[in-house]
Order: sequence, then structure tokens, then C-alpha cells
Amino acid sequence: MNMSKILIISGLILLITGIFLYIFEDKLNWIGTLPFDFRYENNHTKIYAPFGSMIIVSIILSFLFNFFSKLFK
Repeated sequence: MNMSKILIISGLILLITGIFLYIFEDKLNWIGTLPFDFRYENNHTKIYAPFGSMIIVSIILSFLFNFFSKLFK
């Protein structure tokens, strides 16, 4: 597969993901407020590490990747 095809496909995936997040942003307000999302705010410092959200996104992406790799194999 050419590099140009990979870039076009990844750009389309990012575009579709962005449109999906834009349309359903009011339904996805739980992202970033899960129990394992770490947030620390001080007068001069703000630290945010969304560990819980990263775990959920990782599980979903792993499932989708395995599904599509078996589907197109």
C-alpha cells in the first residue's frame, strides 16, 4: 500500500471521528470524568491525566482493530 493511500485513509478516519465527536459532544460529556481520570489544580499548576478514558478508548480500539483484521483476512 502506498504512503499516499495510508495518509488519505488515516485523514478520512480522523475526519469522520471529528465529525462524530462534534455531533455527539453533548452525549459524550462523561469522557474525562471517569473514576481513574486524574485531575490536580493548584494556583499556578493544572495537571490532567485521563487514565480511565485512555483505558476505555484502548479497549474499544483494540476490539475494532481485531474485528476488522479478522474481517478482511
